[in-house]
Amino acid sequence: MAIGPGARRRISILGSTGSIGVSTLDVVEQLGGREAFDLVAITGNSNVELLARQAKTFGARMAVTADDARYAELKEALAGTGIEAGAGRKAIMEAAAAEAEWVMAAIVGTAGLAPTLAAARRGADIALANKECLVSAGDLFVHAVREGGGRLIPVDSEHSAIFQSLEDDQHHAIERIVLTASGGPFRTWSREQMADVTVDVAKAHPNWSMGLKISIGSASMFNKALEMIEAKHLFDLRPDQIEVIVHPQSIIHSMVGYRDGSILAQLGAPDMRTAIGYALTYPDRPQLNVERLDFAKLARLDFEAPDEVRFPALRLARTALERGGVQGAVMNAAEEVAFDAFCAGQIGFLAMADIAEEVMEAMIGYPAASSIDEVFAADAEARTSAAALVSKRIMAA
Repeated sequence: MAIGPGARRRISILGSTGSIGVSTLDVVEQLGGREAFDLVAITGNSNVELLARQAKTFGARMAVTADDARYAELKEALAGTGIEAGAGRKAIMEAAAAEAEWVMAAIVGTAGLAPTLAAARRGADIALANKECLVSAGDLFVHAVREGGGRLIPVDSEHSAIFQSLEDDQHHAIERIVLTASGGPFRTWSREQMADVTVDVAKAHPNWSMGLKISIGSASMFNKALEMIEAKHLFDLRPDQIEVIVHPQSIIHSMVGYRDGSILAQLGAPDMRTAIGYALTYPDRPQLNVERLDFAKLARLDFEAPDEVRFPALRLARTALERGGVQGAVMNAAEEVAFDAFCAGQIGFLAMADIAEEVMEAMIGYPAASSIDEVFAADAEARTSAAALVSKRIMAA
């Protein structure tokens, strides 16, 4: 559904050069491009060439790279276009605070927390693709959205499915929500087989095309662990209402079970553009050029219980939910450090969960954060502890 002339919607994309950002701009193009949308700001990391090309193609007012060292390169690429160039954390915060009424929050990792929070506080509708906003600062973030007056619309395929399956005024009737997981590339592998896998093997997702962090998070099921914590905050649920089921085909994206025994599910081909388009035009449904399901060809849908021995991230998420406080932030920070170490070849694939668990155990009892600074303090301590554990493993190798 293209938006009519004279009704251009002001949007910004935080993280436009990642897989979600690229898909968002594809949806923007399908729904009318410049004629339908006023692209206020886009931000990226170090892929300045792509960032500049996106800015010029879609007529962005502002383009910002997170890499201070790439500022001159970005400015030169945008010379003569009238597009403002920026670099570094301060410039990204300025992009988040710009006047867009809808913001795609797709900066990966804790780096996306502060800018997304800034956009929420000023009342923008937040299309949330950054897990850490809710995992690390769920209560603070939900409060900021409510105070700002904007809407929080999930973009992860699983949470979008739940969002679409919720019936108005029936929260009291929710019995459970069921997050589906593909199982990733190691769904049938033993722990022994996973012990020596390389980054190239771990990033090869069987169904989805995603960035490195998300792909490896799917392989370890840390992504699903984070989604469990997100779901608690997004949908105001108790930990015991959140379930995970492995569904290899990734056709049912998640389900809501009600107290009368009914289960509502959202199905679709594995394509993030469906959830992005819904978030962009909500509550309307846009006309999108995505694959349609052919049930005759599909033939079967499989389900299996997740194995928390082979994939301990799920157990860690439930532990974080039960303990509360800053355990979500601690788990996430420790996993990010361990992820970087795995990608650098310093630790094995299975060590990521081991390190996260050790840090969580060491930081039991920390209270819930009452400010963003307290979140960052817990995050920093967890990262320091995780880095020490990585160094210890390197020296022992």
